[in-house]
Amino acid sequence: MVSGSIEVGAARAAELASAGALLVDVREPHEHEAGHIAGSRHIPLGRLVAAAPTIDRSQPVVFYCRVGGRSLMAADAFHTAGYEAYSLAGGLIAWVDAGLALEPADGVVAAH
Repeated sequence: MVSGSIEVGAARAAELASAGALLVDVREPHEHEAGHIAGSRHIPLGRLVAAAPTIDRSQPVVFYCRVGGRSLMAADAFHTAGYEAYSLAGGLIAWVDAGLALEPADGVVAAH
């Protein structure tokens, strides 16, 4: 794994998203419904391979999950496949800890 080069903190993930990167939530449906990053796309990890052709290779993609383990696997695989792929280090917990918002407004980080 090339984790050091593909992990980004919450602030950098937010910057990438503002610059047009796609954020992909790889958590399970119940986790996504509890709270997620506004504008992100939900593709559970188990469906990610099938959905890969629908992810634009010309833009960066930032994967996220609850704590960063599942998203790191996704980012590593996509990076190996030639995408500019990143993983949100610390996951959605780090996002919330950085003071960044979830959707819906009363959203929470669900247990795995």
